[in-house]
Amino acid sequence: MPQQLPTLLLSAALGFSLSAFSARADIVELLPRVKPAVVGVGSFHPLQSPRIKLMGTGFAVADGRHVVTNAHVPPASVESEKGESIAVFLREGEGVAVRKAERVASDPERDLALLRIEGAPLPTLRLGDAARAREGQLYYFTGYPIGAVLGLHPATHRAGLAAIAPVFSQPASVRNLTPKLIRRAEDSFTIFQLDATAYPGNSGSPLYDGDSGEVIAVINSVFVKGAKENVLRDPSGITYAIPVQYVRALLDRAGVSLDGRGR
Repeated sequence: MPQQLPTLLLSAALGFSLSAFSARADIVELLPRVKPAVVGVGSFHPLQSPRIKLMGTGFAVADGRHVVTNAHVPPASVESEKGESIAVFLREGEGVAVRKAERVASDPERDLALLRIEGAPLPTLRLGDAARAREGQLYYFTGYPIGAVLGLHPATHRAGLAAIAPVFSQPASVRNLTPKLIRRAEDSFTIFQLDATAYPGNSGSPLYDGDSGEVIAVINSVFVKGAKENVLRDPSGITYAIPVQYVRALLDRAGVSLDGRGR
């Protein structure tokens, strides 16, 4: 029996190593399918320099002409009389393609927005079931963490699901209550806390399963930090994400069908 122990330990170690290799292999094979559905989101102004302002990330869903992102990512207003528009950006060969977009639905309380884009449909991501997410599971998110600094090249990061919790927490004193906190108390909802660092450009990135590619949440860190994201200056190592059931509700409200995919 004692001489069998090294063999058992070696088998266990090999099993763990092969499992880790399999997980890496899965995401390597999955990324070529995920990345074409991930776009930059911002604005396009033909009379300014630079003409493109990349403000965050989004991903195509449904018919490929709708993009999900955070509500704070696209500009609230544009100089349409001067040709400025909300836009999404994607790689096209060695260059960047610009697609004009319009906001068709918004959920400010959960910081979600749905855009409709011009042109041919994009590859889409399937919406998964956020109720099946479990603390401790490993997921991935793909987006533009530092905007256009490195060009339009989406980056992929791993994220463990650290906690599933309501976004609202009771303030220490009633004097700290604000109208915004009161609204959240009345309409509390669940968020995912992730042990990963997301930067401002990651806002709107899809958080997805590394095996299936199904999206379970949308990256967002605004809710807990309260004001503008400041992680470029002070990365906290903690990121938050909005579970995908709220995306479904937004699509339903906008009358956008998933055609049986992801429902």
